[in-house]
Amino acid sequence: MYWLGVDVGTGGSRALLIDEAGQVSHAFTAPHHEMTMERPLWAEQDPADWWAASTQAIQGVLQQAGIAGDQVRGVGLSGQMHGSVLLDAHGQIIRPALIWCDQRSQNQVDAINAKVGREKVLTYTANPVLTGFTLPKLLWVRDHEPANYERVRHLLLPKDYLRYRLTGEFASEVSDASGTALFDVVNRQWSAEMIAALGLDASILPRVHESIEVTGTVSPAAAQATGLLAGTPVVGGGGDQAASAIGNGIVSPGIVSCTIGTSGVVFAHLDQPNFDPLGRVHTFCHAVPGKWHVMGVTQGAGLSLQWFRNQLAPGSSYNDLMAEAATAPAGSQGLFWSPYLMGERTPHLDPLARGGWIGLTASHRRAHLIRSLVEGVSYSLKDCLEIIDDLGAPAESVRLSGGGAKSPFWRQLLANIFAARVTTLESQEGSAYGAALLAAVGTGAYSTVPEACAAAIREVESLDPRSHESVSYQRGYEVYRTLYPTLKPLYGQMGQA
Repeated sequence: MYWLGVDVGTGGSRALLIDEAGQVSHAFTAPHHEMTMERPLWAEQDPADWWAASTQAIQGVLQQAGIAGDQVRGVGLSGQMHGSVLLDAHGQIIRPALIWCDQRSQNQVDAINAKVGREKVLTYTANPVLTGFTLPKLLWVRDHEPANYERVRHLLLPKDYLRYRLTGEFASEVSDASGTALFDVVNRQWSAEMIAALGLDASILPRVHESIEVTGTVSPAAAQATGLLAGTPVVGGGGDQAASAIGNGIVSPGIVSCTIGTSGVVFAHLDQPNFDPLGRVHTFCHAVPGKWHVMGVTQGAGLSLQWFRNQLAPGSSYNDLMAEAATAPAGSQGLFWSPYLMGERTPHLDPLARGGWIGLTASHRRAHLIRSLVEGVSYSLKDCLEIIDDLGAPAESVRLSGGGAKSPFWRQLLANIFAARVTTLESQEGSAYGAALLAAVGTGAYSTVPEACAAAIREVESLDPRSHESVSYQRGYEVYRTLYPTLKPLYGQMGQA
């Protein structure tokens, strides 16, 4: 018997099977078409393409595993958060979805804050409104495409469009709904106050479930399209970060995850809701029923190293760059990197922030540049950890994943800068794996999400901080923290130069 997790990413849809021991059996990814970016700050995808890729991925993983659909006991869904899938009364797509990285809606964010009030938005939703969230995207369509807005009868998130195509149900779950700016995160329901204040029609919003609840079953039409058995249960699943946290076993206090991809995400479990009054981190409902999570994001994590390789070290591998960085001393002889190549979210919420080296001298070599870059990204992730610690979620250990975690050098450096034990896991699958585990819980293979994680997830490496380097890095971090406030007054001027 197997359970299926499907993750609707930006670049592709991934289908993954786990067995009765909760271990990954097979996985298959089908690519999406490139996102369309007709203007600066715009980013759109066609939800029909997500469905086509997901059906291909499901068919592919079943064929790869050599099994029929009747051996899949349940399905869990995950996907990119914050997108706006707009459907008409017949369930047809009205226009392409504005996805998570679409930034066109600053005027709508400003209008929401002016009408509702920034403090009340935080009270109602536990988070500030950001251009990446779903609500301002909906209001952009209202303001710029009134004919399309008049046709809207259903608003869905990306993975929930896949659920609709699989089951015919208009439904979501609490972790993904938390990123819409329309959700009462504390009470785990749509925010009546936000809906009323903005004059929205609540009937366009889907039913919201906990992540392990069965939300529908595979329809005969979907069974024919995917190879799954009609009647197979489909559980709520989770937004990509919450589902990835399930795949990393972040389901109890004390263990925090740090994922280093293009961006970097620090994620911690909360038993009770708590939010930063300055809105520097996100507080969302967790995919664990009755629990929450807090999440900090640094925009230019792996992106910093990618930029260096592409622009200053073409042809070099990441392993080569890490080996070169290891030849420079800790602290890079007073050289610091500000990793703000795409502005910054945590802790600054500043799209105008700029990246760069500070402290460069004629004695610095390329190895110092690379090491300082890795140190700067790690300091920015420590910024996230510090705020999360202040919110009552201290890190006794940090589980690392993503491309950055593949480097032994970077793993030890993170342990030293975090002054905490860091670990890596047997499986690095993330969101699709977490969705499959949620399906296993929702169909009775495990009684709770923590039970499933305890049975299936295994640590394979543990690194403790080296005390001497940790002390040195704490002094370096204090210097790093002064750089942004010192340079902030100049960032706006730089953009106009």
